[in-house]
Amino acid sequence: MASGPAIAKPPSGPQAGATGLLQQVARLLLWVLLALLLRWTVVEPRWIPSGSMLPTLQLQDRILVEKLTPRFGSGVRTGRIVVFHPPARLQEAGYDPRSALIKRVVAVAGDRVEVRDGKLWRNGTPAEPDWAREPMAYALEPFVVPAGEVLVLGDNRNASLDSHLWGPLPEADLIGTAIWRYWPLARFGPVGFSSPHAGGAS
Repeated sequence: MASGPAIAKPPSGPQAGATGLLQQVARLLLWVLLALLLRWTVVEPRWIPSGSMLPTLQLQDRILVEKLTPRFGSGVRTGRIVVFHPPARLQEAGYDPRSALIKRVVAVAGDRVEVRDGKLWRNGTPAEPDWAREPMAYALEPFVVPAGEVLVLGDNRNASLDSHLWGPLPEADLIGTAIWRYWPLARFGPVGFSSPHAGGAS
């Protein structure tokens, strides 16, 4: 009597349990690797350690930073909030090169800028929109932002360690641009797209 085709049966007992466990571990590792890849190359969370961006960003706010714009050299627009490594002058003063700062881009390469009468002037006219918390208590002589650099200032201009003290920022030092505030939930939403001082978002 001819026998039918052999049918492979799934393992049972302890062997089945071990196989299932290995599959679950493999899936978990895949998700962990994917999350790490996204963090390293696309987006990463950051928190706000100082008041230099008040009132736009509050102390201890949690934000997401996208990292593709500076990596692919697509340019950072005026008005965007950026996260960056301390430039050379700050590192020489003792800043950890692995740390990160956050400010707003107020001028890009080729822009002629100055600070006078408490205002930022860009290309001969007062910068508009301007996210400054209050009139600026310092002055900057007119100069042109060099190629490959941007001018970054805190929204809390009179309490910010920024370009008015150490000069324009090389774009090579950029980590990414702030795109979303995810904590606290009361201020959950996009960062860098709305009007100045509208509900505390930039």
